Amino acid sequence: MKGTMTTIQQDAETIIQQVIHSALPDISVKNALHEINLGNGNLYVISIGKAGWTMAKAAQEVLGEKITKGICITKYEHVKGEIPKITCYEAGHPVTDGNGIQATQKVIELVQECTKEDTILFLISGGGSALFEKPLIPFEEYQDINQQLLNCGADIKEINTVRKHLSAVKGGRFAQLCAPARVECIILSDVLGDALDSIASGPACADTSTSEDALHVIDKYQLKVSKMVCNVLRQETPKQINNVTTKIIGSVRILCDEAVKVCTQLGYAVEVWTTELSCEAKDAGGYFAKKAQEHYNDSRSYALIAGGETVVHVSGNGLGGRNQEMALACAKGISGMKDVCFFSVGSDGTDGPTDAAGGIVTGETKEKLAAKNISLEDKLQEHDSYHALQMCDGLVITGPTGTNVNDFSVLLVKK
Repeated sequence: MKGTMTTIQQDAETIIQQVIHSALPDISVKNALHEINLGNGNLYVISIGKAGWTMAKAAQEVLGEKITKGICITKYEHVKGEIPKITCYEAGHPVTDGNGIQATQKVIELVQECTKEDTILFLISGGGSALFEKPLIPFEEYQDINQQLLNCGADIKEINTVRKHLSAVKGGRFAQLCAPARVECIILSDVLGDALDSIASGPACADTSTSEDALHVIDKYQLKVSKMVCNVLRQETPKQINNVTTKIIGSVRILCDEAVKVCTQLGYAVEVWTTELSCEAKDAGGYFAKKAQEHYNDSRSYALIAGGETVVHVSGNGLGGRNQEMALACAKGISGMKDVCFFSVGSDGTDGPTDAAGGIVTGETKEKLAAKNISLEDKLQEHDSYHALQMCDGLVITGPTGTNVNDFSVLLVKK
């Protein structure tokens, strides 16, 4: 968002900044720790996910010398400094890499030292599913299956169902490794409905998905897997966990509540579409555009808010993410409309394999692209939303935010 911003774009900037700030986990982690009895034995801190460093730092600031030892695993470029007594590792996301597997092995070795007098403080945030992993199959095949899942349009629940059954730490298996120690979980949720067995693929939660469910995903999307993978998928995950207590401190509902608050303060009449958005990104963008058309002649400024996570069925060689694609799809439907703005942003600061958090468009976006001989429709067809938005100052770039509670999308029609 470069150059001189219009009033509606200033509103958008204010909403983005304040909504992301509301979801930062620092204060929430500290408040939760004051309510948890961490016992008198050794205290081990394990923090995984894109907000892993932020959550680990907050825990260290409260617990200090009480911590015996700890490990944090987060995404590349998300470690912002050393944390006393906690070793930080960076690893691959959204596809697991060797660094993630090596760091996970360090965690496994650490918790195997534990006795029944010890406590493991387990801090979980979105992205943990890719970052915290020890596959039960050869790594190369595991990587290939993950990439197939990301490309085929499978939703996050389906992806996690397969991951859990191919993993030594997901689907409650990590909690089993921690036994007999007690595990206290603090979770920043990026999963619609806050299903515990889906957040980071449920490493410390009894798994509600079954081997049959995992095999169904493979069949539904016609994924190419070996006979050995099918045999591993038939090994059932734990259905009962007795050594874990869990507290959720944040979710996408926080984003939407804050967006409602800020939009109201800015003078918009607010409607919340859903906090469980889960559909094709293009379809969601089209719906927002339709609502802009319906409210374009209202006498009062209007805002429509949604939270969740859309999907993109990838084809071609374009670059982008679900939020950028949703924004570009909306731009098509609001073309020519004055004082209409739409943006969709990933709260973690990352949208797909790009450096952008999402996209922002106005009624002028399509015209700006056309002036540069760029077809908006072609870019949508190619799933190349990043380069299209880059050409019209439509990328939202925040850098790593330190949180991850899903995506939020806002349509503004200003009077």
